[in-house]
Formats: sequence, structure tokens, C-alpha cells
Amino acid sequence: MGEKTNIAIIGGGSWATAIVKILSEKENITIQWLLRSEDAVQHILQFKHNPNYLSDVEINLTKVTPTTNIQQAVDASEIIILVVPAAFLVNALSPLQTGSLKNKIMVSAIKGMVPNDNILFTEYLVKEYQVSNENVAVIAGPCHAEEVALEKQSFLTIGTEKKDTGILVANLLACRYVKTNIVMDIIGLEYASIIKNIVAVACGIAHGLNYGDNFQAVLVSNALREMRRFIKHVEQKERKYIQTAYLGDLLVTAYSQFSRNRTFGSMIGRGYSVKSAQFEMNMIAEGYYATKNIYEINKIKQIDMPVLNTVYHILYEKKSPKAEFMLLTNKLN
Repeated sequence: MGEKTNIAIIGGGSWATAIVKILSEKENITIQWLLRSEDAVQHILQFKHNPNYLSDVEINLTKVTPTTNIQQAVDASEIIILVVPAAFLVNALSPLQTGSLKNKIMVSAIKGMVPNDNILFTEYLVKEYQVSNENVAVIAGPCHAEEVALEKQSFLTIGTEKKDTGILVANLLACRYVKTNIVMDIIGLEYASIIKNIVAVACGIAHGLNYGDNFQAVLVSNALREMRRFIKHVEQKERKYIQTAYLGDLLVTAYSQFSRNRTFGSMIGRGYSVKSAQFEMNMIAEGYYATKNIYEINKIKQIDMPVLNTVYHILYEKKSPKAEFMLLTNKLN
């Protein structure tokens, strides 16, 4: 019997629940699962299910301890996996004592940026919590929580700057229905994960406007070039954008029925306001927030990103989706 690996999962949504399920497949693991609601904690303890997300997933309470005490969860763990919507993570971490994360391995499954500051969360962890770059990793897809719940064959990519950290995280997340691989790229993988959500919103809007498959294929191929231009400008590094972590994750988010960003965009295309779409979904569409983050960064960088600009005009300037997509059509090739 080997030593136990102690892991804290910060977040109570569908992706956090899926990661709890994946890790529960492993031997010699204990999981501190941080949730916001004490009611959710008590429900899980009594019924072994998350009451709000992926409720068909049975929680293995011999390995999982649900809690609302973040300091307790972090102190008991060597590896911390962040699975909180980007807009709420700073607040979620705020109760922690200074230095609490300094010697931890930090794994980000967040597809967004620090609000207002427009910086990546890995950069935020290094800056605010003195986490070493060598102890940071990110999780990318293509992988939907709903398919993990159904134990359909899935793939995860781990981005890291230190191979040993990547191997550790990849081995933890590999199981009978999840295969993992490693890329030595944190910044590119994070930005790709952020931008693909914006693209998924655009695809959803196109779908809501009744554009067909032909247009969507052109939209996604143009958006991939936008992604490449942006990331190359941010960090000059050789990347193969046809790899699973970049193109694959983009495709599944842009086309899947499980994509909340595509669903959100489709509602906008059909005439919903942003607030009404968010209210009806009752889930966070990270692409909404990501659009503002990347748009504000690009006001300085001035990279050619017509898909991004179109989504921003619709979501934040309340311009007509129909009119904006007619203008976008003339900029695609």
C-alpha cells in the first residue's frame, strides 16, 4: 500500500463533480471537496449525490469529505484543484491565510481570467499567493462533465512548465474512461481554453440566427486563426494548434449539445437578453466574461479578431445579432 495523496477540490459545479468522480476511481486518495453551501454538504453526506449538478453521479464518501471550510480543506491537502467560475475565484480564495498555497501543487481547471485585472489565474496564484511556477498545472479538454458522468471515453490535456508536475497530475486524472496527455505549455493552453468559449458563444449565436453548418465551419476555422494570432502575440512559442488541446477542445465546445457557452449564444441569437439567458440557464457561461477580458486586452494589442469583436458588440454594446453577423460574414474567408 502506497502513501495516500490528499487533494482539495475547490468548487461545487458540474465540472468539479466530474473531477471528484474521476479521482474517486483511484486508490490511496482522499478528497476534501469544498462547496459554498452547507445544505449541499449535508445533502451529499446523506444521499451521496450533488443536489445541484450531475445528480446521477454517486459520491464515494469513503474517499470524499464535503466541507465548507476552505482553510481546513487546503491545510489537509498537498494538491489543490480549482474548479470555480472565473468571476468568483478571487472571492472564494479570500478566506485563506497568507502563504497557505505557497508549497501546494495548484491545478487550474478554470476557463477564465481574473475580473478587471485581465490576468490568467496561474499568474494570479504566483503573484498573490507566492506559488512556484513549477508547482502549477492547468487542465484542458476536450472533455464535457456530462460525458464523464456517463463514463464515455474522454480525454484531458495537462499543461505545465515542469514535466514532473504534469506527470503527477496526468496520472491522477487518468482512469478507465479518461485518457490524459501532457503539453509543456501553460499560457497557450489557458488562453486557448478562454478563447474557445468566446468562439462557442459565437457559434451559438449563429445557430440561434439559423445559420447552417457551412457557415459554422467557416466561423470556427477563422476563429482558430484568431486564437493563434492572439496567443502568438502574447507568447512567442512554437505550438501545434491542430493538437487535441487546442483544436479538439475548440471543436467540442463549439459544437456539442453539452456546451453551455453554445447554449447561451443560441439563446442570444434567438432574441434573449443577456440577463434573461443567464437566468434561464442557471449556469455560468464563461464565454460571456471571457469576451470582455480578451476584448479589453486586445484594445491595447490591436490584433485582428473580428469574431471576438462581433461577440463583444452583441453582448456588451447590445447591438443586433443579425446585423453584426451580416457584417462579420464579409470579414470571414
